[in-house]
Amino acid sequence: MGWVSLAAVFFIVWWIVLFAILPVSLRTQDDEGEVTLGTPGSAPKGPHVLRAMFRTTVVTAIILAVYLLATRYFGIGWDDLPRIGPRIGPPG
Repeated sequence: MGWVSLAAVFFIVWWIVLFAILPVSLRTQDDEGEVTLGTPGSAPKGPHVLRAMFRTTVVTAIILAVYLLATRYFGIGWDDLPRIGPRIGPPG
């Protein structure tokens, strides 16, 4: 995998992880007991965008590091996945 394709995969995985991490540790105004007038109680308490971006980048880097470790150093590829799980179907 070259640098350009690795950057593209990092970008795609980063966005997927971002939307998975956004609801984690989200505190609403109702949870804090401080609802700002004119906003719904389910609105986030404060903008924590930088913290979410940092967590997303760290988790994405860990995911890609595990992927690169498995593919480059252990030689596991997509063709090996059926051998990792249980065999389904008639023996043969």
